[in-house]
Amino acid sequence: MDKHKKDTHRCPLGKAMSTLGNKWKPVIVMVLADRCLRFGEIALQISIISRKVLTDQLREMEEDALLIREEFKEMPPRVEYKLTEKGLALLPILRLLENWEREYENR
Repeated sequence: MDKHKKDTHRCPLGKAMSTLGNKWKPVIVMVLADRCLRFGEIALQISIISRKVLTDQLREMEEDALLIREEFKEMPPRVEYKLTEKGLALLPILRLLENWEREYENR
């Protein structure tokens, strides 16, 4: 995400929404939760996201310090993703949103 766009928000909620900015980032946070996953494993969990969009979202999330991308110098090369402390702090918030949806989905 363009850092300039985030700087235009003056309130904390605006900055937070810029960080989470689309439908995929919260889903990726929930998929990673408290585990390390490889790119292909994340792609399998979110099968409706294109690989390009997933790559872009993971890069933005790394820039925003929501996750860590760890490269292993092996053959074949291996990369794993895991949430940072900042990313893990989103889990209770996203679970509250899930509960809110369940409560009101049939009303």
